[in-house]
Amino acid sequence: MLRDMQSRTVSPVFIGRGTERASLEEALARAEEGAPQAAVIGGEAGVGKSRLVEEFLTRARTSGAVTATGVCVEVGAEGMAFAPVSTVLRGLYRQLGEELSQAAGGFGGELARLLPELGRPALGGHPLWDGEVRGRLFELTARLLETLAQERLLVLVVEDLHWSDQSTRDLLGYLLRSLQRGRLLLLATYRSDDIHRRHPLRPFLAELDRLRTVRRLELPRFSREEVRGQLCGILGAEPSPELWEQVYLRSDGNAFFVEELASVSGDGQGMLSDSVRDLLLVRVEALPETAQRVVRLVAEGGSKVEYGLLRAVSGLGEDELIEALRAAVGASILHADEDDTYRFRHALMREAVDDDLLPGERSRLRRRFAEALEREPGLVAPGALPARLASYWYHAHDPAKALPAVLKASTGARCQHAYAEQLHLLERALELWDSVPMELRTSLRIAEEAESYPLCDCSDEVLSQLDLLAEMVLAARFAGEPERGVSLIKRALRALEGRGHPLREAWFWTERSRLMRNLGRSNGWEELARAQKLIEDMPPSPVHARVVTEAAVWGAVYEPGPGTLTVAERAVALCEEVGDELDGLHARLSRAAMLVETGRGDEGFAVFREVAGRVEDEDLVGVFTRSHINLQSLLESTGRSEEALEVAEEAMRMAYRYGLRDTQSWISGNRSDALFSLGRWEEAKAAALEARKHARTPTTRALAAQRLVRLALAQGDLAAAGEGLQRMEEAHRYYEGPAPQYAHPAAQYRIAFAAAEGRILDARRLFAQAVDAGLAPGCGCYTWPMLDAAVLAESQSRGVPAAEPGHAEALARIRGLAAELRRDYPVWAAYGLMVEAEAARAEGTAKVADWAAACAAFEELTRPYELARSRARLAEALLAEGERERAGALLAQAHAVAAGLGAEPLVAEMARLAQRGRLSLQEQSAGSCEPETFGLTPRERDVLALVAAGRSNRRIAEELFISPKTASVHVSNILAKLEVGSRGEAAALAHRLGIVGGRGLTGAGTEGPA
Repeated sequence: MLRDMQSRTVSPVFIGRGTERASLEEALARAEEGAPQAAVIGGEAGVGKSRLVEEFLTRARTSGAVTATGVCVEVGAEGMAFAPVSTVLRGLYRQLGEELSQAAGGFGGELARLLPELGRPALGGHPLWDGEVRGRLFELTARLLETLAQERLLVLVVEDLHWSDQSTRDLLGYLLRSLQRGRLLLLATYRSDDIHRRHPLRPFLAELDRLRTVRRLELPRFSREEVRGQLCGILGAEPSPELWEQVYLRSDGNAFFVEELASVSGDGQGMLSDSVRDLLLVRVEALPETAQRVVRLVAEGGSKVEYGLLRAVSGLGEDELIEALRAAVGASILHADEDDTYRFRHALMREAVDDDLLPGERSRLRRRFAEALEREPGLVAPGALPARLASYWYHAHDPAKALPAVLKASTGARCQHAYAEQLHLLERALELWDSVPMELRTSLRIAEEAESYPLCDCSDEVLSQLDLLAEMVLAARFAGEPERGVSLIKRALRALEGRGHPLREAWFWTERSRLMRNLGRSNGWEELARAQKLIEDMPPSPVHARVVTEAAVWGAVYEPGPGTLTVAERAVALCEEVGDELDGLHARLSRAAMLVETGRGDEGFAVFREVAGRVEDEDLVGVFTRSHINLQSLLESTGRSEEALEVAEEAMRMAYRYGLRDTQSWISGNRSDALFSLGRWEEAKAAALEARKHARTPTTRALAAQRLVRLALAQGDLAAAGEGLQRMEEAHRYYEGPAPQYAHPAAQYRIAFAAAEGRILDARRLFAQAVDAGLAPGCGCYTWPMLDAAVLAESQSRGVPAAEPGHAEALARIRGLAAELRRDYPVWAAYGLMVEAEAARAEGTAKVADWAAACAAFEELTRPYELARSRARLAEALLAEGERERAGALLAQAHAVAAGLGAEPLVAEMARLAQRGRLSLQEQSAGSCEPETFGLTPRERDVLALVAAGRSNRRIAEELFISPKTASVHVSNILAKLEVGSRGEAAALAHRLGIVGGRGLTGAGTEGPA
């Protein structure tokens, strides 16, 4: 009723901004074409940012766009996280209704944290184990917007970013980086004059400057001629030269000040004082007294105040309140929104009114708001109630009321995964702590997030404050503020000194271990060892379960082997004894991984598959990130690459459903590993690039770079390898340490790159540094390839005078480390044989038998690159012993595979060997080598034999004891390798060339990875 009754203080004619409007129009056009765009509009307060956005939204709506606007509110800094995003989503929901619900189908429970209209927020997603819990919310929000933007053009606005909470900034940053498709334009505004050097928005804006899809617009003040045009619009006539000049000089081109000056000095006479506040208060003071009271209430109620709340606080009758609001809206002081809320037309006006109040008057008005909400909580939206009460009571200077309200608001922020705001609220609770009576402090149950933390069970006020510190430690970790977390732990441990509470001390030491790893200061073992020492003689408890489970997880990363297996088994038993199911699943996964590492693969994989089944059935997202990814990685590390790809397919489907962007990077990276092993290098590169696209953390960015470096080195692209190594080094700075899964591949590629550039001494030094760092041997997947790179560098240095000193010592170190490594699986044993043979070659003592053993081992595996290299080495050894015919056949066979892979360094090496031995790389010798197999693995030849016999995929699966899906994958690979279009063509070619039947058939049912 009151929305359209403002007096004419705003020009009906939009003035200027031609350049900015053109830029926005261009962004809108590109968004219409399906390329998401964004623009960030800055400018001083009152310069006209909101008016520009309003005009643009009107233009966008006429072209068929759906628009929605959210405004950052000052209360957001006190815990009302995601407020503008929730408002935008609510605006879309009002316009699209069921269509939005359908677009959110399957993940509405997560999005309900931002849009309660979608139902109850989903349970689970405990961040203690689920590191991507907040990222999942962000990814699902992006997916919702992309889905909605497929059918229509969306223009979404977030105003007043200078008041934004950190969670809103993080979500916006994620959207701006990750939105890839859809007809979508995001706009945001901020006050540039409020962005001081330490303002939290400054680094956010700097980050946006690096995004090519984000436009930065800075609105200047109006020129003298533009001020004249604005006055013409407001006055409805040409202003007098005197008024034009005075308004321009007084306003200095600020559009809002022009409006204010024009509204109070239409005749150019009686100009106001130079005080900006006085200028802004003139129209307020001209209102009736009741209207002035309501305006002051709105100023203290927040950025927007609900009509019902105003009525409850003001004590006015309905008619009297409406008349007061009518006067304030008519004077262009307040603005009435469609949702029956009221706000100041401009924030500068609100600030002036607020500044005009006495300190006691402000706190009294805030108390009245808080009391009204306690009497009638339904006066505001349920999601906003805790934060509003916390803010009102805090500013009312009533600690006894404020502390419980602040703690409740922190719980609400945590439920939204707004951990930065949760930490801010808990900091406020700590500030209030000493001002609250002790009986109230000791009655509060605080550490709800710290599930294994031993909550205070007595009236000891120091211990009850420790509960608060425990909750703050976790909030700091989840908010990405590890330094603050370490500081809080130091404070807690000082308070615990001499108090005889080892369980609490152990809990804080365990958390310190995690934070030290996050900060890259240490591997965290010293802290974990101290925690274990504190509880070793105590009866089992949830703290025991957490500490020992954490130790098992630590060992699985840093010291995989029998010792960690013992720790993991103890963790499993403890979790079962105390009934800790979540930690118990993680303990079982650590135990399963160690079973695989110590040669008990079948037993370990059975546990993995059992836990993975529970994860799928119960949607245990926090466990999924270990169950499926580790299963995939360990299958690959033990030579079961095809099975690893099957797990990857299911894992990727689940990761997409859960919205786990960084987890998708892990899965794609592991897929790249399996595809590289199988010789499908183009697919491996595509998977590595996909991993890089999804990477959100330093670890996943480093691992994606590693996979691309591996491919570049194998294919001889040293420029790409060097660039990738640089990216890997930058990301690894945060995670560098003794964990084999990170350190061994990093050392491998540094060594290989140095050797490829002829820097043999550097390669030797890098290997020595890796060994001297005390790296745990780790599993064969990570350590054997590092040894192989080191021995290959020594082999290449044979005969180089500068490399002779230290050559024998380097080989001795390689052999020493190789002797410590396990060879429980065929692929590890094959690498061991290859490293031994290459070491002998480096000494000039390699025998045909050495390389024949390596070839035989790799012939039983799906490792075409390693097999081609071993065959080339065997050919070299045969040639040295005068067996030219066998050497030529093997070399030609190896060359065909290496050339097909694009392994240029290996191809060039074989070409040099052929030239030296006067051999033809095209030569085939039926008497001394097997028929051409087109790179088919032994298992693929088994499958091909059954295809040639007319068997269906299901029959093939039954005869070979594999799954039908695996049989289908094998058939697809066979068709691709033979370059035929049907099973019949494959069978005919196989019989014609002798690939199946006689020597070319390995025999159905042969043992091998399925």
